[in-house]
Amino acid sequence: MTQIVKDVEIKSPQSSSLLTGAALEFLAALHREFNSRRLELLAARKTRAPGYDFLASTALVRAGNWKISEIPALLQDRRVEITGPTDAKMVINALNSGASVFMGDFEDATAPSWGNLLHGQESLHAAVRRTLTFDAPDTHKQYRLAEKTAVLFVRPRGWHLPEAHVVVDGAQLSGSLFDFGLFFFHNAAEQLKRGAGPFFYLPKLESHLEARLWNDVFVYAQNALRIPRGSIKATVLIETLPAAFEMDEILFELREHSAGLNCGRWDYIFSFIKKQPDVLLPDRAQLTMDKGFLHAYSQRLIQTCHRRGAHAMGGMAAQIPVKDDPAANEAALARVRADKLREVRDGHDGTWVAHPALVPVAKEIFDQHMKGPNQLSVLREDVKVGRDELLRAPEGTRTEEGLRHNVRVGVRYLEAWLRGQGCVPLYNLMEDAATAEISRAQVWQQVRHGLVSTEKLDQVIQEELAPFRGEQFSEARTLFRSLSTAAEFEEFLTVPAYQRLLANEA
Repeated sequence: MTQIVKDVEIKSPQSSSLLTGAALEFLAALHREFNSRRLELLAARKTRAPGYDFLASTALVRAGNWKISEIPALLQDRRVEITGPTDAKMVINALNSGASVFMGDFEDATAPSWGNLLHGQESLHAAVRRTLTFDAPDTHKQYRLAEKTAVLFVRPRGWHLPEAHVVVDGAQLSGSLFDFGLFFFHNAAEQLKRGAGPFFYLPKLESHLEARLWNDVFVYAQNALRIPRGSIKATVLIETLPAAFEMDEILFELREHSAGLNCGRWDYIFSFIKKQPDVLLPDRAQLTMDKGFLHAYSQRLIQTCHRRGAHAMGGMAAQIPVKDDPAANEAALARVRADKLREVRDGHDGTWVAHPALVPVAKEIFDQHMKGPNQLSVLREDVKVGRDELLRAPEGTRTEEGLRHNVRVGVRYLEAWLRGQGCVPLYNLMEDAATAEISRAQVWQQVRHGLVSTEKLDQVIQEELAPFRGEQFSEARTLFRSLSTAAEFEEFLTVPAYQRLLANEA
């Protein structure tokens, strides 16, 4: 345990040159200013009345003709964005991928071990200054930044996640404030000097009040470090069911700092299950963006964003190249092309991919159908999406193969996460915490409704995971089963998994 500044403790012997006294003072100031509000908002999530609809109290915001502040020239064209963890190799490959934007992800793609977080911050710190390099120890291949790179965004963890390694006044720091604050403290001025800016993605928001909290954090941080107000630009992922009913309000709260909204579709599916446990959904493979609530919310997101002068970003293509199987690889690429064609025709201003090989695939589609830098002029006044559409479950089937796939993905992802790997290629898809959440949520829902017995679940776990051995697999199986059979739904699997990750670090 280390105490560099008064009342701030680092509960690990592992440190970093970035954990300076001044940086820790800044993090402590953020904690003291905002943590109580964060905790109040998290408590409010649990007491929210059941049922979802648009808020009567914010009707004037939805009806108003306001727009967000002007988007910087550097962010006018975001046609392809790539996301991934913040290790040096990934950061270099993503920045060199030809994408418009790289989102360094401290949330769903990072298992938040202390080492991962510090190395990630160090990688981004070096990337901002264009000094980041990586020499692969196994292949001796050298990785260096290209002359032209993607624009860097950073995604901090959601409001619900703590950072147990930093204790301020006896309380754990928020993971959100740690990730944002440490990056902002060291890099905001440098980014502005280099003609870029401190750009962020904000995950897991459930209300405009949570967006207001982020906006207040931005104002405070800019004032504290004498960064021009409005320099921060943030895109909010609409990946919870409550947030889908408050898109206008979220943009309004962040209007000085907004860069748009994104269809975080995998977490959105998870949230839909979590918030409506009695609405049974079909297998994950059947939950496509052209059906039911997913189609409705993407259409409304485009309409809402463009009315407000904000970018409407499409969802993640999780496919990865299928080596040694040309037919399967082409089938995967065909699904990506169809998905991106739908997005660009609907009016999205850009899209996400998870693998560098998909950047040219997505870019080709957007280049063909989006001749300008964006589609802000496509207002989609034809869209009529209300409460019923946002809550409409698509038709489909629930199969044993779907159950088995959920078990395989959920347990194998958790095993990798407990080893410190937050982004995992499984069955030709790049899986992260969001897809693991879908897997365990669907299993929990089916057990809860008696569609799958605990005996059947145990049988499937045993059969599907028999080839896998090791202490972490045993831990992952135990955790997955516990989450899937619990009487009460655990809000986020990363919360109990984080405690096991901390235990493994000790």
